[in-house]
Amino acid sequence: MTQENKRKNVAEELSRSSECLKEADVLQKSELYSGAVSRLYYHVLHGVRALLLSKGLEPKTHEGVLRVLSMHFVKEGIFDVETSHIAARLMKFREEADYNPSFQFTESDYRRFREEAGILLGKILEYLKREGLIDRTE
Repeated sequence: MTQENKRKNVAEELSRSSECLKEADVLQKSELYSGAVSRLYYHVLHGVRALLLSKGLEPKTHEGVLRVLSMHFVKEGIFDVETSHIAARLMKFREEADYNPSFQFTESDYRRFREEAGILLGKILEYLKREGLIDRTE
């Protein structure tokens, strides 16, 4: 994968990430917290996929994304362990939101998860900027 291809693919994933965040916020404003949590997870998923593409890594599953994040960024000391924990927690909560109708999320849950997602995406954007794959931090 050329550097230009990496930049293009990273930009596409970040665009999808941004769109998912907007969707999450719309759902939250409508008090649809389970949907908001689910979309927030996808915001993070696409951000992490952008990060993995920076090294030419393209896992095919959600679990694979977390595993590769841990192997190539946490174990190498680029990110701390809490980084992968944020993504893993949001994956678990997305599964609850999508598949467990008795599990109820609140506005404060959403706000806490959104703050964690912001921390994670901030780290990802800083890394991608340092690597020359994006021109700005959003």
